[in-house]
Amino acid sequence: MSLSLIGIIFVQAYYINNSIENEEEQFTFNVKRALVDVSSAIEQKEYREYVYKFQELMARGVAVDTTLIRNLFIVQDDQDSNETLIYRNGILEENYKLSSSLFDIGLDSINIKRILNERETKIYKSSDIESSSFSPEERLLLTEKISRSDEIVFEGAYNDISYRTPIHKRVSKNDISELLSRRLRQSDIDLEYEFAIYSNDLATKVQSEGFELQKASTFSVPIFQNENNKSNYGLLVNFPGHSQFILSSIIGMTLLSIIFTLIIIIAYTSALYQLIKQRKISEIKTDFINNMTHEFKTPIATINLALDSIKNPKIIDDKEKVLRYLKMIKEENKRMHAQVENVLRISKLEKNELNISKERVKLHDFIIDAITHVQLIVDDQNGYIKTELEAEKSSILANESHFTNVIVNILDNAIKYSPEKPEIEVTTENAGANILLKIKDKGSGMSKAVQKKVFDKFYREHSGNIHNVKGHGLGLAYVKRIVEDHQGHITVESEKGKGSTFIIRLPLIA
Repeated sequence: MSLSLIGIIFVQAYYINNSIENEEEQFTFNVKRALVDVSSAIEQKEYREYVYKFQELMARGVAVDTTLIRNLFIVQDDQDSNETLIYRNGILEENYKLSSSLFDIGLDSINIKRILNERETKIYKSSDIESSSFSPEERLLLTEKISRSDEIVFEGAYNDISYRTPIHKRVSKNDISELLSRRLRQSDIDLEYEFAIYSNDLATKVQSEGFELQKASTFSVPIFQNENNKSNYGLLVNFPGHSQFILSSIIGMTLLSIIFTLIIIIAYTSALYQLIKQRKISEIKTDFINNMTHEFKTPIATINLALDSIKNPKIIDDKEKVLRYLKMIKEENKRMHAQVENVLRISKLEKNELNISKERVKLHDFIIDAITHVQLIVDDQNGYIKTELEAEKSSILANESHFTNVIVNILDNAIKYSPEKPEIEVTTENAGANILLKIKDKGSGMSKAVQKKVFDKFYREHSGNIHNVKGHGLGLAYVKRIVEDHQGHITVESEKGKGSTFIIRLPLIA
């Protein structure tokens, strides 16, 4: 289960990371494609503007400074068909020297070259050409009289002009912003962005107000490339909310993945906790059964021996011995009955079936009564119980029988866990609207781990032989439930080898 859970977590982490990388790559691709389209659109727009200016200039009838015509003629006579085929490939080159004011590049004049190219194939009847009075040269010039193409070819002039024009005069920020916005929206990228045009890694005037060059997250493409596909300029754009945009695209899937993984973790942890808890309960119950068996085994054996002794003819007539054995049987029976009562009492408490009626009583009276119950045992072990009942107010609302049992149980534990003679101190004091009862012993004490569990049902600290101290782990569980039912609180302070102090806090009544 652990390996599977770890595997699921790693697979989910890998899947989420892979999704982020895919989204990042897709975002980069879309942005790059948008930038290329914008760069191409800006270049084409500038080119068209120069073409329109030049067409307008030609329409005004500007004089040609020099003209150069190159024509290649191929004449082929076909005797069978009595036809002449004339193929012509002609190039017209016109040079203009114009004022640069039209293009605003800061020079006195510019040279513009216009090249026109046209190809044509014509077929004439040999009789028509031969009957004419044209010479061969005139005959060729006759074929040149064809329509001219309107296409303007002036890359050389255009490149020279654009190269000398400052970048901020070639393109406007508004054009870039409008084109970028439209193209990014087409790619479903609705993000705020900042852009700029850099020349050889140096900033130009063409940039948005908030642009900051961040090489790790800035996208760029070349703009205004020459005939060798090289450019001094780059169109740059960055997105301040880039990371949030990438995460937002997978946030739904990621959240679902995390939620379901957490559910699996919680279910796994709960199952593991229940397994450990059930194992502990099983161990506690086994310990409880062993202790109960041990607790009943001794009195049963004693009762059997006493009965066997009474049946002995020599003993049955001895009234004194019979009475002693009967008393022993009664005491052992009483002891077993007390054990059963403890188990039943705890069961009823858990089911809230134990009816505890309370009345106004003096706590000091309970303490004295409880000490009387165990005094003989303490005296038999040469111990003592010292009392300092200093609380001026001791009136509480309690059940006499149950609360007496609470104090007896604590005193009984103090006696049981005293390796030598029991030395017990019982004190009371007032604390505001409460009374504190402290029962301190100098016994074996408890570790911090034991203190946390000492009030749990069936819990007993193991120390070698689990039967070295009689009991079955129900006494303090019963004590805690009764104290809490009286709106009180019980704690323990202990140190291994130095004894324990049980502190009961109860509300006073006027």
